[in-house]
Amino acid sequence: MKVLRTISVLLLWLPLAAMAKRPALTPAQPATSYPAVEIHEKEQVAIAVVPYDTREQEKIFRVDYLKYNILPVRLIITNLGDKPISLREARILFEPAKGKGEDIQAAEPEDVERKMTTTAHVGQEIPMPLPFPPLHTKPKSKNKAIEQDFNEFEYQALVVEPHTTRAGFLFYDISGISDPLKGAKMHIFDLRDADGKRLFYFEIPFDKYLQSKSSQMD
Repeated sequence: MKVLRTISVLLLWLPLAAMAKRPALTPAQPATSYPAVEIHEKEQVAIAVVPYDTREQEKIFRVDYLKYNILPVRLIITNLGDKPISLREARILFEPAKGKGEDIQAAEPEDVERKMTTTAHVGQEIPMPLPFPPLHTKPKSKNKAIEQDFNEFEYQALVVEPHTTRAGFLFYDISGISDPLKGAKMHIFDLRDADGKRLFYFEIPFDKYLQSKSSQMD
């Protein structure tokens, strides 16, 4: 009986230990506090991007996305003004460096699952589909780990309230792009103010992130 109780305790402990290995996501700070940021003072909006391009960073996820050339990018939007901002029609695209391909839309959960399955079984990689879809709210995937990651981490706030910061992740297929962050930019189009007026587009160079990362290593 003592042996059985010991085994039972171990079986209960193992899942808890596995969960403990996944670190918590650091709470988002105002966008203005990040290196790769663009601030529109007149429109009172700041947007920052933080690519999770290392194995250490992506430990927060259940899936090793980098293994399949899927780059998680944390998007941080701060509304510095007194009126809400809408992202209902927003397009958020990853633009590779000049000559390295066309703009890349954020992947859906089923895109990531298909990419993982294709890479694992065939050894070949497939491009993400077009045209650009809106931000989705109901992830669809047979892979529970991917679905859980998208439910927990994906950027889903369609409205950023006054004096508020909203953050979340978007996932981009960077297959076939060598040194994908160097010279790349994030483009954010079609944000609108409370009156429905389109805001000036955002263009955030990832080089700002790389420069900050390099200076930290010096």
